Order: sequence, then structure tokens, then C-alpha cells
Amino acid sequence: MVWHESWTRGTTMRRRVALACMAVATLVAIVCVERAAAQSNVTGQWSVLPYTMPINPIHVGLMRTGKILIVSGTQNDPTVTTNSAAVYDPNTGVIDVQEVPWDLFCNGLSWMPDGRALIAGGTLQYPVNGHGWGGLKTTTVFDPATEKFIQVQDMARGRWYPSIVGLADGRMATFSGWLEQGGTNNAVEIYTNPNGWSQEYYAPFTPELYPWLHLLPDGRVFMSGANVGSSIFNPSTNTWQTGVATMKYSRDRIYGSSVLLPLSAADNWRPRVMIMGGDNPSTATAEIIDLSQPSPAWRFTNPMSGPRIQMDAVILPTGKILALGGSQLDKTASTATLAADLFDPATETWTPAGTMNMPRLYHSVALLLPDGTVWSAGGNPDWGNWENRMEIYRPAYLFNAGGGPATRPTISAAPSVIGYGGSFQVSTPNAASIASVALIRNGANTHAFDMDQRMISLSFTKGAGTLTITAPPNANIAPPGHYMLFIVDANGGMPTVPSAPTAGSSRAARRPPARRPRPAT
Repeated sequence: MVWHESWTRGTTMRRRVALACMAVATLVAIVCVERAAAQSNVTGQWSVLPYTMPINPIHVGLMRTGKILIVSGTQNDPTVTTNSAAVYDPNTGVIDVQEVPWDLFCNGLSWMPDGRALIAGGTLQYPVNGHGWGGLKTTTVFDPATEKFIQVQDMARGRWYPSIVGLADGRMATFSGWLEQGGTNNAVEIYTNPNGWSQEYYAPFTPELYPWLHLLPDGRVFMSGANVGSSIFNPSTNTWQTGVATMKYSRDRIYGSSVLLPLSAADNWRPRVMIMGGDNPSTATAEIIDLSQPSPAWRFTNPMSGPRIQMDAVILPTGKILALGGSQLDKTASTATLAADLFDPATETWTPAGTMNMPRLYHSVALLLPDGTVWSAGGNPDWGNWENRMEIYRPAYLFNAGGGPATRPTISAAPSVIGYGGSFQVSTPNAASIASVALIRNGANTHAFDMDQRMISLSFTKGAGTLTITAPPNANIAPPGHYMLFIVDANGGMPTVPSAPTAGSSRAARRPPARRPRPAT
């Protein structure tokens, strides 16, 4: 049985705004509480939303509709007897809560090529009444078109805290997780839609829970952590290569984060991965590995401004990485790192990105939204106690030199489907000032790691009101699925509101709604 309940915020104000994606709509203006800070056009601006989240936002994903899927299960509370999920529309503030038959707390979630979410595992039991944690072998699919869940084929064994990664051929691989009666599941299983799961392919090592998995441009999957030792899984042979590299940091980076840095046509799709934070007490250090090298090795880069465990890391349309949240001591708000940082992969330097209004600890989440802002929510230091306030980060590129709203370039026409190896055109009156074009895959975040985010920086030429863009060469670079297409101007790095193409699919994507009106000042 599935039931729906709508949660709406109180005071609203309506106005009409022009959308960048060929439409006009009436949206609800967001009246936010803003932190007094340095110049917004330098550090950006953090704002608290005037309404709260009714369930614990433990697992989140940006749908192709522009709404956010929230999966909570029993919400990290053994006294809760219902399993909850929700659909949140950041444009209207409406949060539709529903009940599902399975406890999807601590699952693995990733977007399939058709835009539906594949959800692996969840919680079979809490560590109460003489039991330990136990993982479900249940597999769930969520469809943004119906906004409902269905159960599909079970996995071979249970998984609690697993990861999922999309492969170049459209299949989905899951790895790790806690078994039904405890112990780590060290087998990879691969899901083919609609046929179900493969046999198990065992790793010759025991991974950390929620391992950081990244699809590389050669089709293999790199596990960057949180184990000290990095490994590679080859989906063609279903085998592991261990001993690929060893972190410079001497301890496992538990609940740090990992990002595949933007893949760029100008750099021949050179794959680099950055890991940062983690451990308890946590570290501010960060490391980068260049996997195009014959013998890749981790090396330290510049550290963040403060230590972070239970942090988040979000790729922005400019290609910079926003590091936010976390604390020095796990689940300890008094040691929270409130200052956010912005990493530039070109210079490997960090700059300030404003100050958050509240700690973001265990089970906090963050996602890039279609309007170029970042949504931050959650924080769950102990059972039954979680942060229900949400924040929006508006990066510096959304402001002009005077601190007011910057003028945004616009997309007047763009394709809904992008194939591989060719080119496509985007119509924009701002063609002459465009500095970069990128596809960013819709995110799916939980436990300090986004299993889906990926940025592909594309080459292009400028014409009169038109950009001719070279598409990704293959599915290893851009695995099939739904993306946001951003064009960014040279004047302050202001991105458009994106169009929403599907890469490598014949099924057209639905455009997300346009950006929310900016918070009132």
C-alpha cells in the first residue's frame, strides 16, 4: 500500500518570472533567513529555508523532473514502525510523504538510464534485542513518472550500506553492504533491466561499507576508498585489480568524500579523482590521483579549511567542487566545520564559500539543483534526533559586483536526446560570451558520497546565436542517463538554467522546472 500526504510551507509569495528553457511559469518566491557574511559575489550566500523537512532525509536524488526523491525507511530510529519516503519539489516547497512496505534505511541508490532509481538493500534489523545490524536483499525501483516504488528481483544476499554505480552499457553494479546476520558482503552483483541480477563476483578483499565507486573513461570502475588501498573492478571480466594505489593518509578515510573531477574534452578525458576528509578525529587533508598515468599514485594536494567527517562534496557548473559540512569529531556538533570551501581543479586551490547556518553531521546530504544552487539538508547525530531545517547555497556566480542578482545567459533551444560521437546545437542569444559547456549527471547522495554526480566538459564552437557542441565520444565518458546541460559565460562564470537531455538513449528526457526565484533579501 502506498499513501500520500502533502506538506506545504506556510507564508508564500507569488511572482511571474521568465524561464531560460523556453517557458514562462508562476513560481513561489522563497523567503529565506540569510546569514550576514562577506560579499556574496565573492563567497556566495547560505540561506535557511522557511519550512522544514518532515522526515529524516538520509538518501536523496535529483529526479529528471527537477524534484528530489527522499528515502528514509525507519529514519534511523528503531521505535519507528512505518517506512517513509517523500518527493520534494524545491520550486514550490511541497513535500509529498508516502509509506513503503520495505525498510529502505541505509540502502544504495543510483539512477538507471531510463531515469528510474534503482535502490539496493536496506535494513533488515536494528542492533536491539540481542540482534546486530542486518541488511535486506530486497531491490526497489522508484519511477519519477508515477512517484511510486515497486519491488523487483532480490539480490543474492543482504546489503546494508551498499554502493551502486552505473556502467557504460546501462547495467548497474552494487558492491559491499552488511549481510543479513552481519559481516561485509564482498561480492559485486550487476543488475540488468528488466532481467535482474547477475551471479555474485567476489572481491579478494573486504571493502569498507559504502565504498566510493567511479566509472572510468576505459569502462572500468575505480574504488577510491574509504579503504587506504585503492582497487579497480573490470565489468568485462568481472575481476578485481588490487594494489592499484595506496593513500598518503595512513588511515581509512571513513565518511570523508570522493569526487571524480570533471572529465574534459580539452584534457583528452583525463580521469582524476580527489578524496578529502574522513577519519575520527577527522582530517582536513585532500589527495588526488591521476588514473591516466602508467603507475597512478595518490598525492596530497592543498587541505580544506577545516577537518570534516560526514561531509558532502558537490560539483558546480563551473567545474569547481563545493566541500561542505562535517565536523572534527563524529556526530559532535560543537566541533562542526561550518565554513564551506570551493576547490578549483585547475589550480588545486581552495577559496572560502561562505558559512553554513548550522552543523551538518551524520546522514546530512547535499545536491546540485537545476538552477545552479546547492541544497543541503539533514544531520542525524543519534537515533531519533535529526536536523529538519534545510539550506540553500547560492554560489558567487549568481551575484553581480554590487551583490545583486547577476544577469544569467539563456538557452532558447536544446535537444532532448544527445547521442555519442557526433555534435549537437544549442541556441542562445549569449553565444559570443559563453566560456564553457558541460553535462552534469543528476546526483544521488547519502553518507557523505554522491553515487551519480559526474561532470563532462565539452568542446564547442560559436556561431550567431548558436553553439555547435561536440557530444561525448562514448558511454564510458557519459554513461547513459539523464543530465543537466549548462552553458557558462565568461563574465563571472554565470551558468544558465540547464536543459535536461538524455545521453545515449532514444527516450526523451522531461525538462526540469526552471530555477526557483532567488531568496528575498
